[in-house]
Amino acid sequence: MIREIFERGQAVVVLPYNALTDEVVLVEQFRVGAVGQSQSPWLLEAIAGMIDPGQSAEETAIREAEEEAGLQLTELWPMLSYFSSPGGSTEKISLFLGRLTMPVKSGLFGLDSEHEDIKMHVIARTTAMQLLASQQIDNAATVIALQWLALNLPQVQQQWGQDVA
Repeated sequence: MIREIFERGQAVVVLPYNALTDEVVLVEQFRVGAVGQSQSPWLLEAIAGMIDPGQSAEETAIREAEEEAGLQLTELWPMLSYFSSPGGSTEKISLFLGRLTMPVKSGLFGLDSEHEDIKMHVIARTTAMQLLASQQIDNAATVIALQWLALNLPQVQQQWGQDVA
């Protein structure tokens, strides 16, 4: 038997959340794999990126939040890790909830050197959950991150829902 495997590397996903305003940040970007497969190839997603050699998942989450959305995260809450497609790929994705403590505004971000054209959206958590329920959010990492937040919301709001001095 011969088996092939795609060595993709390791990735990180971060869902920025402000417990004081009950808002999440999602980014919208073009995804070639969604062309012809979705209503639009512009997908709403949590922030994500590949972990560079010598960099931790946490460092990557903080870097990607800055690059893709101009955010300064004050804390990371590890959600879970999972294999994205273990039947043929080695990629394992680490998910984090990123703590936002200051108001942020939607805008355009991304690195020119990576040909990124990213629109950042600040969305009420309840609206994000409605988008999830109506299948307008249809990529695995974002679905999992939003469902994790829904399952753990009381604990997150209790720990992060206090004013920061």
